[in-house]
Amino acid sequence: MMNDDIEVTCIMCPLGCKIHVKENKEGFQMTGAACKNGEEYATQEINSPKRIVMSVVPCRHSNISTVAVKTAKPVPKEVVHQVMKELANIVVDAPVHVGDVIIKNIAGLNVDIVATRNAERIQ
Repeated sequence: MMNDDIEVTCIMCPLGCKIHVKENKEGFQMTGAACKNGEEYATQEINSPKRIVMSVVPCRHSNISTVAVKTAKPVPKEVVHQVMKELANIVVDAPVHVGDVIIKNIAGLNVDIVATRNAERIQ
């Protein structure tokens, strides 16, 4: 049970509503959300926060030294460090294309790491 009000900034649209959340016996009381999506986001953020993890991995035989990557879907916030630790050991070989799966099922989360930048192979 929360003791204090929590403020969550919604990221579901450009409005960035400041949603004030207070827990009571019936659940959560929220004010400040402009829509239902904001309320759902605030509830998730309090109960089970998730994040898209973005990083870069070294790329060999390429016109660029690193390739930008991200999780294909959000992962629980408490495992972000574990995901980053696994990414620290990855090196890819060019060519790489946006959307290529770099790592399948990272950290056993049933979430893939995908490329978000192309890397052309150099001769």
